Amino acid sequence: MPAVRARAPRRLGRVNATDRTPADLLRSALAADPGRPLVTFYDDATGERVELSVATFANWVAKTANLLQGDLGAEPGDRLALLLPAHWQSAVWLLACHSVGVVAAVDGPPGDADLVVSGPDELERALECGGERVALALRPLGGRFPQPPAGFADYAVEVPGQGDRFAPFVPVEAGGPALVVGGEGFTHAELVERAREDAAKLGLGEGSRVLSGLGYDTWEGLSAGLYAALAAGASVVLCRNLDRLPADALAQRTESERVTHTAA
Repeated sequence: MPAVRARAPRRLGRVNATDRTPADLLRSALAADPGRPLVTFYDDATGERVELSVATFANWVAKTANLLQGDLGAEPGDRLALLLPAHWQSAVWLLACHSVGVVAAVDGPPGDADLVVSGPDELERALECGGERVALALRPLGGRFPQPPAGFADYAVEVPGQGDRFAPFVPVEAGGPALVVGGEGFTHAELVERAREDAAKLGLGEGSRVLSGLGYDTWEGLSAGLYAALAAGASVVLCRNLDRLPADALAQRTESERVTHTAA
């Protein structure tokens, strides 16, 4: 895990020991307190701020999982190249993949993938994928592309009409492959266990708020910016382009967002 500064140690929050997959963790969070914040996102290049409660995040995940399983025809074990930065929509796609049983290959080679999901900066590389291609504009409030990129489905156009509830056609096996990042692969169960270990090391518990400026291209960034908090009943303040924020503004944000732990 990255270096973390914490205000005070906290006990690990009450988590369901029977949760074996990341999708299980999200369901438990939804059952425990759907109204609490889960992901608060800042882009310090655009001034964007988005806060998603557990319920709102879970709704985005359900819609995206329905798009993935239904319209895109993805099946458990399929490989999806995820070419996205640290962003709230990236977190949604990760949990949607886990809900369907699709392997999320973070920054993985599109030519080896069954599907690809790309941000605006990776569209040319994403064309190497011979399967379904989805593009995200990553604009404020989940806005669509002004002109849809050729060869891609625009996520912001496709996702709103999807169902608000999701049920996988095939139950997701805890021992099945879930994630590949930095050349390391995780099953669903391994991912949950690693996230719990990280949460315990950081002293995360219910009410903890982790501010992370790390990218999603490493396990450390994914854990600090999503999985460890989800495993602990905590929440994330995910910051893109944090290096553009002056030190005094960062201190202000830390105070206003009630940050308890900072990943650097």
